[in-house]
Amino acid sequence: MNRNPVKALFFDLDHTLWDFETNSALTFKQLFNTFDINLSLDDFLAVYIPNNNAYWKLYREGKIDKEALRYERLKTVFDTLNYQTTDSLIDTLADAYIQVLPEHNALFEGAVEVLTALKPRYPLHIITNGFKEVQHLKMRNSGLLPFFETITDSSSVGTKKPDPTIFNHALKVAQVHPHQALMIGDSLEADIEGALSVGMQAVHFMPVAECNSAHYHEITQLQQLLQIL
Repeated sequence: MNRNPVKALFFDLDHTLWDFETNSALTFKQLFNTFDINLSLDDFLAVYIPNNNAYWKLYREGKIDKEALRYERLKTVFDTLNYQTTDSLIDTLADAYIQVLPEHNALFEGAVEVLTALKPRYPLHIITNGFKEVQHLKMRNSGLLPFFETITDSSSVGTKKPDPTIFNHALKVAQVHPHQALMIGDSLEADIEGALSVGMQAVHFMPVAECNSAHYHEITQLQQLLQIL
């Protein structure tokens, strides 16, 4: 892949640096104990994970709002598993999930090592579709916050990746031209295609490689970034 010299790096947060699935599972384990939810956690997660991804896609596309996301992603799972619950309990669980999730701090292997190596060489930035209040806590509690100069979140900008607006906003705040910026993220649609659409370079992080492209790199471990940059 031919590319221009990189002067700034932009990272996605969830599923790229912060191990969302591990931390989410730990959160639900804690909540099931707290609220006496008599369900197999494995059975719950088997339905919740793809369901959550589907609802986040709807949210990203502007088809549902934040409140529908937080409620429906739980309600549909309990309904699918035929577990009797109430709207009040689902609302309580939804709020508790947001509060407890940032308390768990699992990162992908090599995240701190890679960021430590890259920080002296590049300004580092975050572009995330997550909720501002939650993402800041995740970064603070996991020790990621000091690595990054700017954090651009969709709730503050008013639009979500892959909309070009959020990328252009992040580039403007970071004071870097698109062709000199590299985006690293796990979502082909939101992170990679979104970044390429505004002229940024991109690295697709996927623990299991999906395809080869002439337009962006693919890595299966974060440490591979150090071989590219």
